[in-house]
Amino acid sequence: MQKPSLSFWQIWNMSFGFMGIQFGFGLQNANVSRIFETLGASIDQIPILWIAAPLTGLLVQPLIGYFSDRTWCRLGRRRPYFLAGAILSSLALLIMPNSPYLWVAAGMLWILDASINVSMEPFRALVADNLPSRQRTSGFAVQTFFIGVGSVVASAMPYLLTNVFGIANTAPEGVIPPSVKWSFYAGGLVFLLTILWTVWRTREYSPAQLQAFDADVSSAPQADGLRPAIRDILAMPATMRQLAGVQFFSWFALFAMWIYTTSAVTSHLYGSTDSSSALYNEGADWVGICFAAYNGISALAAFVLPWLASRIGRRGVHALCLALGGVALIGMNLISDPRWLLINMVGIGFAWASILCMPYAILAGALPARRMGFYMGVFNFFIVLPQVLAAGILGYITREYFDGNAMSALALGGASMLLAALMTLKVKDVDEAVSEHNGSGAIAPVTA
Repeated sequence: MQKPSLSFWQIWNMSFGFMGIQFGFGLQNANVSRIFETLGASIDQIPILWIAAPLTGLLVQPLIGYFSDRTWCRLGRRRPYFLAGAILSSLALLIMPNSPYLWVAAGMLWILDASINVSMEPFRALVADNLPSRQRTSGFAVQTFFIGVGSVVASAMPYLLTNVFGIANTAPEGVIPPSVKWSFYAGGLVFLLTILWTVWRTREYSPAQLQAFDADVSSAPQADGLRPAIRDILAMPATMRQLAGVQFFSWFALFAMWIYTTSAVTSHLYGSTDSSSALYNEGADWVGICFAAYNGISALAAFVLPWLASRIGRRGVHALCLALGGVALIGMNLISDPRWLLINMVGIGFAWASILCMPYAILAGALPARRMGFYMGVFNFFIVLPQVLAAGILGYITREYFDGNAMSALALGGASMLLAALMTLKVKDVDEAVSEHNGSGAIAPVTA
């Protein structure tokens, strides 16, 4: 039996909760460095303080994937984890901007990222569970659209609260501005409500139904314990190993961008390193707008990528988008007017859209169905490890070799993304190979 195609609105409801997840991530990415600097962190301390986020994902995502593969209850297989993660994330978003000390903020980042990961990992597996292979690219594209929308609003939230609603974006030294605090409060509410919508409006296939759809699910019982898990990691499909390198260098670049863009823009384009000054906070707000811009581009690109993939293949699309992102990051060093950064955000937006969509669409076709959640969690290793490396060495490199120049750290990230683009061309896309063998390379669009 083949899984039936889902309608546009079914895929919409299934992916809607990802908007809330990315709202939380968007607030984190655009504001945590700002919070750290406000609480007294120096520029070379920021990468180490950020290390909590990737380390959390390294542990949490495989565990959640492992257990969700083996879960079935009244709420289903993946949805119980969505809901638990949403409740914890919402509480963490309320507490984070009220951190009185730097060490408290670092600890809250750890808790926030762990909670977000509990919700996020099962969403990737849910797309693979519910959609036939011909719709997976479109399914991940819709997910990417919601990621973009959530990030746009979240990244721009402090700027909007200040310039539209008149909420102050400055505060005494060592105090988080009110605009940032209210942004996090709004994020907690949005996170919880969007996840509740997906839990309520989405159904999952039972274990018996999944067995009928895929012989792999019923071919053998799943062994529990550490040894089988290690065995499965060592026996990961070839496509997953090939994508590992692509992911490694892509996410090294992204981590460099997230942790250093605020410092680069405020110091080089606004001429301020004083986190309590109006000029610094104006620059930090503009970084939020830039992050909103690249996420907005990614939301629009999500509708273009499946069409483009049907013509030049998913590998070709991913390589092209990563190249655009790498050039855009390097090109930020040439900017003298902050407004021109919006042009760079176009290239970064296409890269971000593809990073969120294409590797997972390619990977899903190469994974055994009964280990889908576990392998999706293990795939997060290749997102986390480069971030751990970046957290460990970027501060030293920036201080010792770039003389504290954060713009140079962004250029290093751009070079890393260009390397990932070249590596993408060596990846084997199993679904595309099957389609070509059957006489068609087209990827089915989402039908309304």
